[in-house]
Amino acid sequence: MRKEAVRYLRCPYCSGGLTMTDGALRCSRGHSFDVAKQGYVNLLRGAAKFSADTAEMVAARADFLAAGHFGPIAGALAALARQTAPAPTGGDPGCVVDIGGGTGYHLARVLSEFPGSEGVLLDISKFAARRAGRAHPRISAVVADAWDELPFADGAASVVLNVFAPRNPAELRRILRPEGVLLVVTPRPDHLRELVEALELLRVDEQKDERLADRFSAHFTEVARERSRSTMTLDHQAVPQLVGMGPNAWHQQGERLRERVALLPEPCEVTLSVTLTAYRPLV
Repeated sequence: MRKEAVRYLRCPYCSGGLTMTDGALRCSRGHSFDVAKQGYVNLLRGAAKFSADTAEMVAARADFLAAGHFGPIAGALAALARQTAPAPTGGDPGCVVDIGGGTGYHLARVLSEFPGSEGVLLDISKFAARRAGRAHPRISAVVADAWDELPFADGAASVVLNVFAPRNPAELRRILRPEGVLLVVTPRPDHLRELVEALELLRVDEQKDERLADRFSAHFTEVARERSRSTMTLDHQAVPQLVGMGPNAWHQQGERLRERVALLPEPCEVTLSVTLTAYRPLV
C-alpha cells in the first residue's frame, strides 16, 4: 500500500478520510485497518455478497495471463484509456481504479500510459490482492466487495477499469470525476466458442451489451465502443488454467474436466472476443 494512494480511499464504516501510520490505515473516528505483510489492506465491510476467488483460481489466472494470451485485451484497453482519459490539467491527476482487478495484469498495462497516476486495485480475494501489489510499482491493492459501497472518496478516479468484473453503476459514478472515463470489458457471444460446447462452459448472453447499456444509462453516457477479436493458441495445460481462473471454476474441475480437455486438439485454437465500452458520467 503506497502512501500516495491512501488519499483516494475512505473508511468503509464512516466514509471518513484515511491516513497511514505505523503500518495501518486510520480514520478520525478511530477505525483502523492493518496493512498486510504482503502490502494490501482489507477494507471489506461485513460479509461479501459473492464468493472470492480461491488461491488455486488466482494461481491459474496468474499463469495464464503471464503467458500473454489476453495480451490483445490489455493492449486494446490501454489504447482506449489513452484515447478517452481526461487531459492532465495540473494538480492531482486522480487515480486509476480497477474494480475486480484480480492479479493486476490489466491495470499494470494501463498504468504504463499514465506515468503520473497512482493505481488502486480492488478485489474481493485476498489471494488476488497479494499478487496485484507486485504487478506494478504504482499499484496499491484493496480487499473489498464490488457490490457494496466502494471504499473510495467521491471523485477519486480519473479512470475506472472493469474487466469481466461485477458492476455497481451508482458507486462507479460516485468515485469517478466528472471528466473521467469508465472502461468496461465484457465477453461477446462467440468468446471461447471452441470450448463452450466441448467443456460445457457458461454461455455469454446474446443480449449482454444491451443489458449493460440499460443498467448504465441512468448514470453514464456511452462515448466509444470497440470490439476486439483474435485467436489464442492453447495447449492442454493452458486450457484448464483458462477454465480455472473464472466463474467456470466453480462447476468445471477435476477428472471430468481433464478427460474433456484430453479430447481437444493440441494445440487448440480458441476465439478471444470482447467488447470494450467507454462511458462518461452524466452531469
